[in-house]
Amino acid sequence: MRILTRYVARAYVRMLGLCIGSFVTIYLVVDFMEKISRFSRAGASWQHMALYFLLKVPEMLSDAAPLAVLMATLLTLGAFSLSSELTAMRSCGVSLARISAPILSIAILVSMLVLLLAEFVIPKSYAKRSYIQEVLIMKKAEKAYFRQHNIWHREGGTVLRASLFEPAQNQLKGVTIWEVQPKTGLPLRRTDAASGQLGPKGWVLNDVVTRDIVAGEVAHTGKIPQLVVPLKLKPADLKVLGKYSDSMTLRELNRYCKKIQAGGYDATRYITQFHSRISLPFGCAVMAFLGIPFALRGGRSSGIAFGIGLSIGLGFLYVIVNSVIISVGQVGLLPPIVAAWATNFIFFAAGGWLSLTIDN
Repeated sequence: MRILTRYVARAYVRMLGLCIGSFVTIYLVVDFMEKISRFSRAGASWQHMALYFLLKVPEMLSDAAPLAVLMATLLTLGAFSLSSELTAMRSCGVSLARISAPILSIAILVSMLVLLLAEFVIPKSYAKRSYIQEVLIMKKAEKAYFRQHNIWHREGGTVLRASLFEPAQNQLKGVTIWEVQPKTGLPLRRTDAASGQLGPKGWVLNDVVTRDIVAGEVAHTGKIPQLVVPLKLKPADLKVLGKYSDSMTLRELNRYCKKIQAGGYDATRYITQFHSRISLPFGCAVMAFLGIPFALRGGRSSGIAFGIGLSIGLGFLYVIVNSVIISVGQVGLLPPIVAAWATNFIFFAAGGWLSLTIDN
């Protein structure tokens, strides 16, 4: 049985590598043809363009993995059927569940690897790729890479507003800070500063004017040269791309959701994205579980054309259904965790039903 397991696993890994390599190559060629003329007009160097497309490979791997797993499953089992190897295995008393076990195990491992890739690699590659495209290739000013004007930040009972952020100096200008009562939101103190610089203990404000407010009126005014405000606001939080979930790790996205909720805003959209970032990698395992009964039901007719056509059709169906349900969850019509996992559950249930119709 160990020999059979290794044999099935090797065949599946070879087919999976071929499918992933094919999808990534097609993805790269299409993306290259789409962007090369625009990059060339901008006068981009070949080193920057090569690095841009290289940094996009992790995202391509993540996007292609579910479809590649499904296609590899269909093609591997289809090849076994065409060569009568599947019939030989079953005639020796090996169950379909035993034959499929290595495929499911590898698909689950791929799901875990995609999850780790999305957490530790893709956010960093996305940020670097965006910087290369906007600053090094398109020659935009670095200031355009940051949210600079009318900056608002709330942290507990403290609200900060800044007129301008200078990324070269990591400096806020025209800073106003309100300290408010947590329950009523009434101001207790207003602090105005000409500028603020990030220090080891928080933001160091310069040329500070403080006003204590009692019953809605200014009770005391004071001037001090510097004041340290222990806010957790970082320059990275001011990057424009930092507000997109693709550029955040799960931990950063979770903190961002809590930050939005602490500010009194609806974070349903980002909470749904957080759960979908966890559920989507496991689409690889679901695709394998769904592909096994499809391949086995096709029998000796499960050729290459059948495997490719069916995998593309099921892959597009998965993407469409998942996009619709995620959109429903983002507007609050479904709980975020339900919206994130619903597509996986639907396709897993379909695979389970098809498995019951096959003679084991």
